[in-house]
Amino acid sequence: MNKNRNDRGQQSAFVAASLPQIVIEEETAAWLRAVFGSVVMSALLCLIAGFVSFYVLVYYCVFRSARCSSSMKLKGKTAIVTGSNTGIGKSTALELAKRGARVILACRNKERGEAAAYDIRRESGNNQVVFMHLDLASLKSVQSFAETFLKTEPRLDILINNAGVIGLGCTEEGFGMAFGVNHLGHFLLTSLLLERLKQCGPSRVVTVAALLHRLGTIDFSLLTSQKDLVSGQSTWDSFHAYCNSKLCNVLFTRELSNKLEGTSVSCYCLHPGVIYTELGRSMSLWLQLLMMPFAKLFFLSPEGGSQTTLYCALQEGIEPLSGRYFSNCALQQVGVKARDDALAKKLWEVSERLSGLS
Repeated sequence: MNKNRNDRGQQSAFVAASLPQIVIEEETAAWLRAVFGSVVMSALLCLIAGFVSFYVLVYYCVFRSARCSSSMKLKGKTAIVTGSNTGIGKSTALELAKRGARVILACRNKERGEAAAYDIRRESGNNQVVFMHLDLASLKSVQSFAETFLKTEPRLDILINNAGVIGLGCTEEGFGMAFGVNHLGHFLLTSLLLERLKQCGPSRVVTVAALLHRLGTIDFSLLTSQKDLVSGQSTWDSFHAYCNSKLCNVLFTRELSNKLEGTSVSCYCLHPGVIYTELGRSMSLWLQLLMMPFAKLFFLSPEGGSQTTLYCALQEGIEPLSGRYFSNCALQQVGVKARDDALAKKLWEVSERLSGLS
């Protein structure tokens, strides 16, 4: 019995001696957990701060556009803006209306076009904002629009070829949608309104192109055989067709300036920036969903994206730069293919034939 008592006494003494060590170990573990948690939280905060800093740097250095600083007033002037029921077209039309212009919203969808006209009249306080139907995917519609405009409107001072699509499909005449809408429809529209622009000079033609013109190509044999600049119907073909149409925009402006030499009409094309608009509404749903988060974070607003268009339409003293390409409210160099005068001339001749002008 004495032995059992001694054993229990030794155990109690051992436990008593171990308690401070256990307490110390638990305190140490708690301290380590706190330190680890603090380190993880600090690392997470640093990561977030780094991402925000990177986003701000990229946005302001790459994506954020300059501002059009022109103070020109437009009372008594008339402007046409295609595709102006939404996006940068609507923002452009709004600013022209605020400066006093009579603005024609040339759009395909009547309901949305009239709603946009109402919005712009209300926000600008200018009642001279009207909708006129124009479907650039139909050359008949382009001709009808031009006839109606020339009969009802005595002036045309600014023509802004803004509308654009990216996606597959065909126009009413069977041309690829991007080529037909982005280039051929605007080519015909400008040609039909050119005399009125000359009569009202000094006047301007502004065509919204894109930096992606650098990736474009023009295959005239393919255009002749398939009425398009791409042969397939894949997502890549859709993207390439858009690039090709933007190269056409730049070449069209280059040749137009040659034909306008000696007149009071000047012309410009531009890259508006990377903009979050409804341009991709004809893209597949999965591609739109894939693009949306990135677009929301990095792309310009329509108001920001309209600044270079407004610069080309309004900036004083840029007439000697007719035919040139602008981005971020400044003169920029175009890609090698876009500097090819022979290619620009041939595209003009082919476009005249395809649009029924020759």
